[in-house]
Amino acid sequence: MLAWACAVRKNGFRFSGICAVAFARAAISCLALAALVVASRADESYYKGKRLTVLINFAVGGPTDIEGRLFAKYLARHIEGEAGIIVQNMDGAGGLIGAQYLGEIAPKDGTVIGYLSGSAWLYVSEPERWRVDFRKYAFVAYQPGTTIHFVRTDVPPGMHVPTDIIKAQGLIAGGLSADTSKDLRLRLGLDMLGVPYKYVTGYRSSPPARLALQRGEISMFSESPPSYRSVVEPSLVKSGQVIPVFYDEIADPPESQKQLEGLSIPSYPQLYREIKGTLPSGRMWEAYRVLYEMNSTLQRLIALPPGAPPAAVAVLRSAILDLNKDKDFAAEATEAIGFAPEYSTAPDTSDKVRAMMVASPEMRDFINDYMRNVPKR
Repeated sequence: MLAWACAVRKNGFRFSGICAVAFARAAISCLALAALVVASRADESYYKGKRLTVLINFAVGGPTDIEGRLFAKYLARHIEGEAGIIVQNMDGAGGLIGAQYLGEIAPKDGTVIGYLSGSAWLYVSEPERWRVDFRKYAFVAYQPGTTIHFVRTDVPPGMHVPTDIIKAQGLIAGGLSADTSKDLRLRLGLDMLGVPYKYVTGYRSSPPARLALQRGEISMFSESPPSYRSVVEPSLVKSGQVIPVFYDEIADPPESQKQLEGLSIPSYPQLYREIKGTLPSGRMWEAYRVLYEMNSTLQRLIALPPGAPPAAVAVLRSAILDLNKDKDFAAEATEAIGFAPEYSTAPDTSDKVRAMMVASPEMRDFINDYMRNVPKR
């Protein structure tokens, strides 16, 4: 409340200095409020008449693509100005090509947003190969997740339950790229158990690797819940071609994950304890933990290139908050992939993501050496 200190003359008001200052402050407050309203309306209409491209760093038919297309379809509903949205896939090198394209070549005006998987460890393992520093991207949101590892049932002497993996003979583990967190966690999991295996990597995305599994070229592979639940479980698991062996987790007992509801799969610590009688430990376990904490927490990263307009970032964050509450999105996602993704977003999201993309030099060297030295078996 303003306290007016005015001297009154017979013919009207005479303002003292205090009164004049109060009026000035009130005027400034009104102008500031008006400016905020105008700015807010300008932000809300930032995408009016524009087209937004959702860039997915893996190929069509993989888990990132399945989930990313659902995200794009419903995000459009929550962007003021009825922006058109298209999806572009740019796969290769375990997701590295698409993630680097976003920072190096994509327009910086907010019209291209990345829906990225596996990028956090790819950056931390070797930041020097990024011509544009990944930590400088504008991170709009992220989604935690996990990975499910499954094996062909005809691997000798026959895989019937998850613990049979310890008996596996002639196992061939397949992957996308030797430096990806998913490949590394699969290898570390087998090595800690002492399971002998050959390792074949370089598949551009999950669909060709899945086809290789069906053909018998590889006998073990890994996918995150969207494609596991929508493709692997209804076709390969139900037909008896594969069984799930474990999903990535470090807590014991495991934390509840909506992505895994209704599935009967042991976490890695549960599987390890059932086979070995104790929980995992040692250097390889520490490496597994680092990879899990980074890439599972940041399994999906939604990002704009460095220097993206703050207005674009604000609009997209607001739209994602609304998407999280969209019942139609939740219903279609649950029908398609068995769960509704939830995205974490806030004004400090970029700071949070950057703080998580760290590993000690010693652990980074250990994991990179492990990645390069694949045992010949």
